[in-house]
Amino acid sequence: MNYPAEQQYAPVPAPAPSFIGQGTAVEQSRAVAEVQAAVIVARQFPRNEALAIQKMRTGFSQHTLAVRSFFRFPRAGSTVSGETIQFAKELARCWTNIHYGVHELRRDDANGESEMQAWAWDLETNERASTTFIVPHSRWSKDYGSSRLEDPRDVYENNSNNGARRLREMIFSVLPDWFREQAKTIATNTLEKGQGDKPLAQRVADCIAHFEGLGVTVEQLEENRSGRASGKWTNLDLGQLQIISESIRRGEVTIEEEFPQQRVTVGEIRQQAGERPQQQPPSKAGESGTAEWPEAAQPGSGARS
Repeated sequence: MNYPAEQQYAPVPAPAPSFIGQGTAVEQSRAVAEVQAAVIVARQFPRNEALAIQKMRTGFSQHTLAVRSFFRFPRAGSTVSGETIQFAKELARCWTNIHYGVHELRRDDANGESEMQAWAWDLETNERASTTFIVPHSRWSKDYGSSRLEDPRDVYENNSNNGARRLREMIFSVLPDWFREQAKTIATNTLEKGQGDKPLAQRVADCIAHFEGLGVTVEQLEENRSGRASGKWTNLDLGQLQIISESIRRGEVTIEEEFPQQRVTVGEIRQQAGERPQQQPPSKAGESGTAEWPEAAQPGSGARS
């Protein structure tokens, strides 16, 4: 009796190793070890508050840093001003043992939004501040309204700009208020004093030349300075104009918003010059369907009174 040949069955293959899961576990372990090492170092080398104050005073006495420490832009008929993210990062550097950052937790391209988190952590006091927020992949403009962002670079820059504002507030939350106020006062005084290597008149001329390169006239600058003539500008005026220039460069405000052009009609110009408005000549009969202006009656012309 012939039996069928014995069938050979291939063994079931072993499941492939999950390199993604292993990579995530390794990354988590590395992050935990890094945090533990940072905490140990912070405890071994605690901050010296006197040295931190000295570093802060030295840093914000520099004119270049003082200019980048403030922002301003118009909103709803008023002006919004405050400290920049560069100001907050410099404070964290001087205070030492501060960790901070911004993370993109999730990106949803279908709905056009990113979930992000900004945080700051004082490793010595174990004080931590964090916030989670949603950033739409859109940009709003005054003329065109809201527009969807499709370019990955535009999405990245939009997320970075929104994250920087939250990160600034998180850093301020873990820093002492008196430390921040002292730095703000020193930076303001630095702007008022100006750069000592140039006379005031030369710095005023350089400021005017800079804004003329942006298409802003001297009259617009004087109007922005409450109508003060350029010859009477102070160091504080120059500091405020430098803050405006930095805000324009960062894209926080446009030139048109900061320096609106005044449209003057011909009638207003003649009225300011003291001239009477000229009377338009009468139109001809049948032209554009308008009625002919009646001529003044002359004696003996036969015109009816």
